[in-house]
Amino acid sequence: MLPLNAERAPGRLAALAAGYAANPARWPVRPQFDAAERWYRRVAVAPDHEAWLLTWLPGQGTDLHDHGGASGAFHVITGVLTEQTPRYAAPAGLATRRYRSGATRRFGVRHIHRVVNDAPVPAVSLHVYAPALLAMTRYRLDGGRLRPLRVERAGADW
Repeated sequence: MLPLNAERAPGRLAALAAGYAANPARWPVRPQFDAAERWYRRVAVAPDHEAWLLTWLPGQGTDLHDHGGASGAFHVITGVLTEQTPRYAAPAGLATRRYRSGATRRFGVRHIHRVVNDAPVPAVSLHVYAPALLAMTRYRLDGGRLRPLRVERAGADW
């Protein structure tokens, strides 16, 4: 396996996410759904990346966040996920894209987004990050400006 670099990481991570998603027999856990909160478990760790399995009941989602300098990709295994990203050009706000089962979304180290299941059926997705997630900053969109709220750290907050 070749080491990841910043230029090639998102494309390579997209391929890894699709590969992990296509091979559920290798996951150490089966997807579970939790009515109280979004469920997630790390399913793989390698020297140059990590992979997470996530489930989303209708209405469950994240807030606006980054990935602490990691590149990433997610692959929708079942269902539909909606991603919202800050739109800095007028009018300021959030741009929205929907990803259906089989779709893969890749992103670089400066990506900020919100992901939500706004469909009427549950969704399952596989996410890969490089390097491993160590921190995530949470944001609020305030009057068209992105404001950091807090930084969460691996091992302490998740």
